[in-house]
Amino acid sequence: MKLLDVQTIGDELAIKWEDETETFIGLKKLRLHCPCAGCKGEMDVMGNVYKGPEKKLTDASFRLLRLDKIGTYALQPVWADGHMTGIFSFEYLKRVGELTEPLS
Repeated sequence: MKLLDVQTIGDELAIKWEDETETFIGLKKLRLHCPCAGCKGEMDVMGNVYKGPEKKLTDASFRLLRLDKIGTYALQPVWADGHMTGIFSFEYLKRVGELTEPLS
């Protein structure tokens, strides 16, 4: 899966893929699905998930400053609150865009 273009349009991330399909992900949804260990926790070999204290999200938490490309397989968002440890593989971005569950 290859990404042809990515742009922030208003409060959404617009992604055009090699197969000419497009994915639109709200910035809030993107942040709430951050896959980093700080947001989702880390799993040990026994399957136990360890998370740090819950971080309070603010308006800055959902304001995207930039997207860094990671090799040929992922994007790393940099948020206005300083968070920048989430690496979103292209496959994961596509899956997040397809999710329909409501967000709190």
